[in-house]
Amino acid sequence: MPSSTILRIPVNLPIWFVSLLFVALCFSGEALSAAKSSAGYRLGSGDKVKVTVFGQANMSGEFSVAGDGSVSLPFVGTIRAGGLTVRELEREIVNLLRPDYLKNPRVSVEVLNFRPFDIIGEVQKPGSYPYRDGMKVINAIAMAGGFTYRAKENDFRIKRAANGQFEKAARDTLVRPGDVIEVLERFF
Repeated sequence: MPSSTILRIPVNLPIWFVSLLFVALCFSGEALSAAKSSAGYRLGSGDKVKVTVFGQANMSGEFSVAGDGSVSLPFVGTIRAGGLTVRELEREIVNLLRPDYLKNPRVSVEVLNFRPFDIIGEVQKPGSYPYRDGMKVINAIAMAGGFTYRAKENDFRIKRAANGQFEKAARDTLVRPGDVIEVLERFF
């Protein structure tokens, strides 16, 4: 007998329960993927985060990281979030809440919206666009309306938000939040 595992669902389970289970399994994979992709991600200007202080609705909410990398939270005030990972920001908030407000604060931070990326050069609609996880340069070009007739369709540069330096890129190069993609012009 093969060693593969087969999921057997009892026939007498209500269809609504089976449907709910299926939906939960589908969305748990997306949530896990998003959590993995943002684990080492460094927050920056334009990111939107959800801060949950468990049991304290008045301390929880959705907040945007300002241009200077700060975020303003209730009770705590303005703190630096730019350059921190989600876990580092959680620890920072816990440390600020612990001495004066809560004995044992439990804090969760998640990235709701990543900062946008920019695309310039020989595309139909240069500008800023919302970042999507797993996006590649070719997807970004499609969002910008495609190439102009003068574009070098296989020659791109990408300026990484992390180091501020332009580097060569290919169609399948992954885009990160805050990146600037340049589609170069061809010469006849």
